[in-house]
Amino acid sequence: MSANIAANKVAFRSSKASLPRAFKAVKTTKALKMTKTSAALKVAEALPLELEEGTLPMNTWSPRNALDCKVKSVERIVGPKATGETCHIIINTEGKAPMWEGQSYGVIPPGTKVNSKGKEVALGARLYSIAASRYGDLFDGQTTSLCVRRATYWCPELGAEDPAKKGICSNHLCDCKPGDTVKMTGPTGKILLMPEDPNAVYITVATGTGIAPYRSFWRRMFMERPPNYQFTGLLWVFMGIANTDATLYDDELQDILAAYPDQFRVDYALSREQTNSKGGKMYIQDKVEEYKDQVFDLLDNGAHIYFCGLKGMMPGIEDMLKNVCSEKNLDFDEWLGGLKKNNQYHVEVY
Repeated sequence: MSANIAANKVAFRSSKASLPRAFKAVKTTKALKMTKTSAALKVAEALPLELEEGTLPMNTWSPRNALDCKVKSVERIVGPKATGETCHIIINTEGKAPMWEGQSYGVIPPGTKVNSKGKEVALGARLYSIAASRYGDLFDGQTTSLCVRRATYWCPELGAEDPAKKGICSNHLCDCKPGDTVKMTGPTGKILLMPEDPNAVYITVATGTGIAPYRSFWRRMFMERPPNYQFTGLLWVFMGIANTDATLYDDELQDILAAYPDQFRVDYALSREQTNSKGGKMYIQDKVEEYKDQVFDLLDNGAHIYFCGLKGMMPGIEDMLKNVCSEKNLDFDEWLGGLKKNNQYHVEVY
């Protein structure tokens, strides 16, 4: 074991010891779940290991040459009190769109628009972080998964949702039925790729559906474990959502926590149910700040930190990091520059 990994394990364990509630399961009241795995962690029995070969796939499919795929299933994965509807969508790619964990696919919704030149053209692709590993939910490399929140707009004048302003692509996907066709592009993206080192330490910070790429991480790390990637590092997931009913993939997370308690941790920021140290709402930056010493120790020892979700999360995150740097007599720009130089700082927001 390297000195850095040993130091990280000490920091990770000490953070657990100092905050005994951190590893307790969040009690949920969801009416619907993505999958039932409470008995034991569902792991791959066999994998098409040829997907470990080759170079990073990039833009295999383009808007002019999109891949027609069939929807396998669409399932609501939040409870009745969640703020909005989020669906887990499994799509059959027939293995024609291989990807690496951390990448995104584009989806082209049906319909047209008039461009700036007055010409009617097809709608453009919308990018979605992939919520599955290269092997997919069935471990056979034939499907992929997306985590999609239905975008709606509440009109105060109408006192109702305005259908003219709803998200075209998110509603298209959430309304799909098994057998429907989805046009896909990609994969694309390099920012959120996983380090090759199976001993790496990950601190992953998400708001809402920004959890999608991290699901691809934890499935590869703990549920698939191909021979060339036997994960021995650490994964710490921070998830920011409104309330308990809005938690995503919690069954999988709790099963992994039970199976790998020394390598995995999850902490929730529930803005409508928890309060921060100042008595205000608990946002994602507040939850990370609760563990500032452990987080900074892990980063000092080479950990990678990832941020994914709505772009509005980053100003609060950056302000929090600046304040912590000030407390620790660190120059924020120099500290952040060092993380970026070492490729430890990964941000993809939308």
